[in-house]
Amino acid sequence: MSNVLIGNQEFFKGIGKIAYEGPKSDNPLAYRWYDENRIIQGKTMKEHLRFAVAYWHSFNANGSDPFGGPTLFFPWDKSDDVIQRAKDKMDAAFEFFTKIGLPYYCFHDVDVVDYGNDVVENEKRLATLVEYAKAKQKASGIKLLWGTANLFSHERYMNGAATNPDFHVLTHAAAQIKAALDATIALGGENYVFWGGREGYMSLLNTNMKREKENLAKLLHLSKDYARSQGFKGTFFIEPKPCEPTKHQYDYDASTVHGFLQEFDLLGDFKLNLEVNHATLAGHTFQHELQVAADAGLLGSIDANRGDYQNGWDTDQFPNNINEVAECMLIILEAGGFAGGGINFDAKIRRNSTDPADLFYAHIGGADTFARALTVADDILQHSDYKKIRADRYSSYDHGKGKEFRDGNLDLTALRDLAVSLGEPKAISGKQEFLENLINRYI
Repeated sequence: MSNVLIGNQEFFKGIGKIAYEGPKSDNPLAYRWYDENRIIQGKTMKEHLRFAVAYWHSFNANGSDPFGGPTLFFPWDKSDDVIQRAKDKMDAAFEFFTKIGLPYYCFHDVDVVDYGNDVVENEKRLATLVEYAKAKQKASGIKLLWGTANLFSHERYMNGAATNPDFHVLTHAAAQIKAALDATIALGGENYVFWGGREGYMSLLNTNMKREKENLAKLLHLSKDYARSQGFKGTFFIEPKPCEPTKHQYDYDASTVHGFLQEFDLLGDFKLNLEVNHATLAGHTFQHELQVAADAGLLGSIDANRGDYQNGWDTDQFPNNINEVAECMLIILEAGGFAGGGINFDAKIRRNSTDPADLFYAHIGGADTFARALTVADDILQHSDYKKIRADRYSSYDHGKGKEFRDGNLDLTALRDLAVSLGEPKAISGKQEFLENLINRYI
């Protein structure tokens, strides 16, 4: 591995490039299902899945939680110089990207380099690391799936960023977005994400919801227009989340964001980046959110993780449930795949996972789960009655009076008369248990 990828030191010593060894392998540092060159429906697994590593969780998350401090102490986080510390972290990141063998990464601006309170200095810091990343990307072939700005961690954003009641705060949000867009464009980023981590309210008693949503839409338009003026051809994503840390966030779920994009004339440039744990926090399955986005033509990208069934917050664990992921891949495949995005592992190793190899085990497991689910979903679509069963269930709308209704050729009185003439309908099974068993059979 070249010096430009390793940097001044090797952070993950003793771990080489992770290879595909097949389902019979017992090597924990090998892929058993993710064969990036395997062809499925005319595309390689690599092209279908478009895996990305989350810069923030993998190289910034230190194991701290509301009840305790850090447990993960990184060797790349020791320098007192902010730029050198950021370069060390990027050395570690690209060493990991290259060894894990996934094609993309994603970042927030403050993941790449620590920010202070001086806008101009922050811009200089990010620009310095962008130049450093360019060489890393060129040497490794690793690409940027999307960039974004962290508009929720700093104390100035305690009441939101674009939705803040103080215009002064909004200007700082705009400055961060501009710099993050510039960085994304300079690095050839294929998309840009907006996640409104605090774009919501804690109490309606002190909130003008209408004005806040209008200001959010205005800043999204300005950001989109600026990026296009700079030659950005990618897709903008909005990532829904219902609550936590606010009581209510304006990007609550896929359906809410769809309505927002329609209301404020943003559908032409924006799609959705859906996260599993955010879906469950909204009271939905991830399959539901995927289907809502797919039906609206808004399925852009996903953040892959899972929550804990016993914990009611965003635990961001790596995915490992093949049954659930197979159901998700059915929807993704039938929708024709992602519109510009991919599968970003927005997940973090646990507080007590303190070995360097743990980061590899986590990503290997996540990639293998999605790869295996992809093959299961493809087998179901190609070789089972799955599609026929669903089509048959709605077939009464494909001909006769049902088709006349669909075509708008029956009024309410005509429908009433049909109910009288046809009498009581027969019960028709939905075959839910059969279909649930079908998924398991193909696994």
